[in-house]
Amino acid sequence: MPIDSKRIPGPEETFSPDLYSKTTIKKKLLQENGQRSDGRTLEEIRPIFLKAGVVSQARGSAYIEARNTKVICAVYGPHEVQRREGFSMQGTLRCEFKYATFACHSRRQHQKDNEEKQLGLVIQQALQPAICLHKFPKSQLDIFVTVLQNDGSALSAALTCASVAVADAGIEMYDVIVGCALRQAGVETSVLDPTTSEEFRSRLDPDETVNTAVNHGSVTVAYLPSLNQLSAVQQTGELDHEVAVQCLKKCIEGCVGMFPVVNQCLTRAVKRKSQKAKQMAEKQQTTSMDEST
Repeated sequence: MPIDSKRIPGPEETFSPDLYSKTTIKKKLLQENGQRSDGRTLEEIRPIFLKAGVVSQARGSAYIEARNTKVICAVYGPHEVQRREGFSMQGTLRCEFKYATFACHSRRQHQKDNEEKQLGLVIQQALQPAICLHKFPKSQLDIFVTVLQNDGSALSAALTCASVAVADAGIEMYDVIVGCALRQAGVETSVLDPTTSEEFRSRLDPDETVNTAVNHGSVTVAYLPSLNQLSAVQQTGELDHEVAVQCLKKCIEGCVGMFPVVNQCLTRAVKRKSQKAKQMAEKQQTTSMDEST
């Protein structure tokens, strides 16, 4: 007698096929030699390339690259707010975060999804305490962040890139922002600057059965190094109070380690702009002398 397939109940839960790929099955944070898959130690961050002034049409811009994680940011404004509202001494900040369609393992949509809207809001809230918004009343500053390639810790890279872009635009700031991410796997294992294969995922992931316990999650911070303050903290998963404090301390240490790169990048950008302004002034002076003669 043939079996009617319509009466066979389907599974109660479904999983994405990407979860069963070879890159995620039986994944380990540490190899037998005690190092991660890319050869780093647990508390070692990836080499960073950071450059300001990469978008000529924008007032300020920056590009950051941490191996296979690549983010670009452009800043426009401040400009007058179009909508009619009451006068405010505080300027407004608008931030848009977007993954490129080819940035992730799975193709992203052209329209922003909920994750991108949430990350854009996190960057906006992190930058607000660092920017002197009272310097441009009734004006708006637009920040556009695009992830060109995502290999983990995209939010922390976006925070650093957006801060450098704002500073490159000549906007007055109390301090620059340096972002850093950490993956917590148990009480003793903390992975700084995790890649995509090391990041914390949902409990529905069959390869993350340990995530049902406490002290498994991820932490991303936005740090103001000169003021020694945190402007934003994002946590996923469940962490005890003591473990969460240790995660914050390790993230701050990572931010302090990346601050010289940010400082050197902005110094080079200022020297480039001063040399360009000097060359333009000399050119104008030469042109005026020729016209007088």
